[in-house]
Amino acid sequence: MSASSDHRSSRASLPRLGLIPQILIGIVAGTLLALWAPGTAQSLAILGDLFISALKAIAPILVFVLVMAAIAAHQRGRPTQVHGVLGLYLVGTLVAALVAVVASFAFPTTLAIDAPPADGAPPSDIIEVLRNLALSAVDNPINALVEANFIGILAWAVGLGLLLRKASDTTRNALGDLSDAVSGLVRFIIRFAPLGIFGLVANTLADTGLGELANYAHLLAVLLGCMAFVALVTNPLIVFAYTRKNPYPLVFACLRGSAITAFFTRSSAANIPVNMALCERLNLHRDTYSVSIPLGATINMSGAAITITVMTLAAAHTLGLGVDFLTAFLLCVVSALAACGVSGVAGGSLLLIPMAASLFGISADVAMQIVAVGFVISVLQDSTETALNSSTDVLFTAAACRSPGAQRRLDDEAYDETA
Repeated sequence: MSASSDHRSSRASLPRLGLIPQILIGIVAGTLLALWAPGTAQSLAILGDLFISALKAIAPILVFVLVMAAIAAHQRGRPTQVHGVLGLYLVGTLVAALVAVVASFAFPTTLAIDAPPADGAPPSDIIEVLRNLALSAVDNPINALVEANFIGILAWAVGLGLLLRKASDTTRNALGDLSDAVSGLVRFIIRFAPLGIFGLVANTLADTGLGELANYAHLLAVLLGCMAFVALVTNPLIVFAYTRKNPYPLVFACLRGSAITAFFTRSSAANIPVNMALCERLNLHRDTYSVSIPLGATINMSGAAITITVMTLAAAHTLGLGVDFLTAFLLCVVSALAACGVSGVAGGSLLLIPMAASLFGISADVAMQIVAVGFVISVLQDSTETALNSSTDVLFTAAACRSPGAQRRLDDEAYDETA
């Protein structure tokens, strides 16, 4: 009787193990399998492929439904801080690009470029990027969902959401129920993250080995150092300037509640439900975060700006090209604008590197070899980039909601309702 009771107690305790410990177990198990039985590890790549494919499949639907439902549910006259959040998103992305420029000059990186050119046809200049963004915004909505064109998805979701604000309560409630259902489906998929990450880690290390990452350790150190600096120094400074309060309790809450999960899922869009739940726990203004979080997963890409800038300057240093201050500043602006168009799924920033590299006259062939290097180090680079992007969404949303001006507007609203 006692043994049976102990067995039931042991089984009951298993689900209590949190997602992050389960993911860590998957990483350790995948690493050990890759070292001991690389053939078996490669055969388990299907687990990682299924997990990533599921995330990529649900992400476009998630952004479309959440943004449309959030805007449709917003009542006219109710104050939000979305404009303040957008300003913080833009400032944060530009500052991140500036940090990347300074770090690239302080710790210049040169590469032995021998990787084969990557596939793809990236844009050649900023005019083409802006043109592509405009065309993407008016893409057929069905095609936008199929092709994961997040700019087009966002444009249609915003337009339909604004028009549906005049719909009946029944229609808007149905949209809210649909939004909850899609978010629940994403949470279900993320529950399989430990198995997916086990397959990804095992296959990647079996294919490349630990020594492959060591070849690009300097470049990886600059990238990760920039992202850590932005997360722990510049973002807190921006939040302090906006709220006039100690930012670090909020910073660490966002890193714990959002960055860790995003690091392993490698998808800002798939991390939207996690961020929404974190905003609710932080007691933020629902009308604000229900719009700013899905929006941030599409346009708030500080980590992407860092990746584009550092990799582009690494190409310039490798070729011995001189880069003056004005050109470097222009690179910051280009990287920040380009980062706004990066998709919210894994590896979205790398194909925009040749566009930025064209500022220095670097040929597409050479630039695409840099992109190939980016895919080699993306095991850590892309995960850290996503963690920074996603946690910053919550951080800046919280800063906008907790600013003195925002608090006064909310107090005035509460006073008017009481009166």
